[in-house]
Amino acid sequence: MTYSLVARDAATGELGVAVQSRSFGTGAGVPWVRPGIGAVATQSFGLRSYGPLGLELLADGVEPAAVLEQLTEADDLRDFRQVALVDAEGRTAVHTGSACIPNAGSAGGDGYSAQGNMLRSDGVVPALAQAFETSEGTLAERLLDGLEGAESAGGDFRGCEAGGILVAPAETADPWARVVDLRVDNHPDPLGELRRLLEHALALRRLRRAAPEELADEFERARSAGVDDDVARWLAAVAVARHDPEQAMAWLAPLSSPERWTAALRSANDALERSDA
Repeated sequence: MTYSLVARDAATGELGVAVQSRSFGTGAGVPWVRPGIGAVATQSFGLRSYGPLGLELLADGVEPAAVLEQLTEADDLRDFRQVALVDAEGRTAVHTGSACIPNAGSAGGDGYSAQGNMLRSDGVVPALAQAFETSEGTLAERLLDGLEGAESAGGDFRGCEAGGILVAPAETADPWARVVDLRVDNHPDPLGELRRLLEHALALRRLRRAAPEELADEFERARSAGVDDDVARWLAAVAVARHDPEQAMAWLAPLSSPERWTAALRSANDALERSDA
């Protein structure tokens, strides 16, 4: 009922899952990730427990193939399931049950697995894999490119409704850390909406990581990506934290009714100066 990718980015260590389906809320149940541990996609009458249980076994050092063997052996409905895993070393494993609705199958390469069921043709999964392999950019962008390649090849034979992208950073002490966490539950063009949201999310991420001399350029890139005036307010707050109230006022100047924000930031700046005294 779904097609998805699980992957590890060899350059950054990021781990991610991307999915699209005709099923409402797909982005909430299919993708599971844990920084520095792995990523899981559970679909086709998906059993959500495959996600957290699979990640826990990966965290214990069990290899992906053995993880799937343990999970499917305990599942009386394993013939109806489709599950894929990738670990922090880029090792993958995939299970496509014999009762999955055709066309169903999987394809993989270095550090990733592409899989789907209830597809329009046998060409969808290869297109999913090829589009991911030949794509460039961040892991999230490459995952979305893969989904778009699958959709161009026919996608889910029922059509499309929902999707999601979930990417975790390389190993960190924070198991909840996310690089990208986006989902679309009910939309006539879920991939188009995911593309819009991803451009927005990445623009914000670049802003948060930009050096002071890069902020102006990144702000313009964010505005061109459709990021609204909240970014200007956020940048003003950053400027205050850097003890640069003049720059903060400059960020606020183009906004409608900036005087309230100006007063708030002046108060924040005064508080920072008192704390430093």
